[in-house]
Amino acid sequence: MRQLLHKIVTKKTERFRACLLLALLIAAGGLALGGREAPPTVAAPAEAPQPGALSGLTVALDPGHGGYDGGARAQDSGRWEKDVALEIALEVEKALVDRGAQVVLTRREDVCLADGDTASKTRKREDLQKRIDIAEAADADVLLSIHLNEYRSRDESGPQVFYQHGSDRGRLLAGALQQALLDGLNPPRERAALAGDYYVLGGEMPSVLVECGFLSNPAEEALLLDPLYQHKIGQALADGLETYIGLLSRTGRENAA
Repeated sequence: MRQLLHKIVTKKTERFRACLLLALLIAAGGLALGGREAPPTVAAPAEAPQPGALSGLTVALDPGHGGYDGGARAQDSGRWEKDVALEIALEVEKALVDRGAQVVLTRREDVCLADGDTASKTRKREDLQKRIDIAEAADADVLLSIHLNEYRSRDESGPQVFYQHGSDRGRLLAGALQQALLDGLNPPRERAALAGDYYVLGGEMPSVLVECGFLSNPAEEALLLDPLYQHKIGQALADGLETYIGLLSRTGRENAA
């Protein structure tokens, strides 16, 4: 936890120094041009711009499934989970980048990450491991695996976040994201974050699997396919990550006291 907070503070400090150096160079530009004052349009700002709320945080986004593995299928529209998950992940990416986070996606196309010649019985495991490898290679602070749910009863609905058994930071992250989804989406059914045992959550960083809703529910299916609703999911998850960082900071201060 301290390493994550130190990393975020360090990145913010580096960005501030870069902005300050740029301002000084702009201010000195007039002297370099024979003593003329710099034009008003390039005058140094009164103060350095404030970085985004998630500046310094590196987030791995994993759109679930892909390629031969379609995941769940919506009963009314026939859309596959793999495609809707990617659409939502791209909205989440926009929301996070707007707030200063660095984002890496495990896929941007409809592909399976396993090698083409991998045996079918081990292909899924290899695909999931490569998603973890991408997140760890990027030195991601957290991993969010984006999915959509389904159930034999078409009445089930609502987003739900899962974290790995035994991961305290995973539980903290899942709780923050779950509450943000409830606040941002106001679903008819309010679910709670739950511990689970998912291979993709087995990396070194705190990881969660986000079930954004049920494709098997007709009303929720229509929402999940709506770009405006996908945008709301992105904003809610960004809000949840802000809450998570705040909780880490507060916990760090309490432990230091």
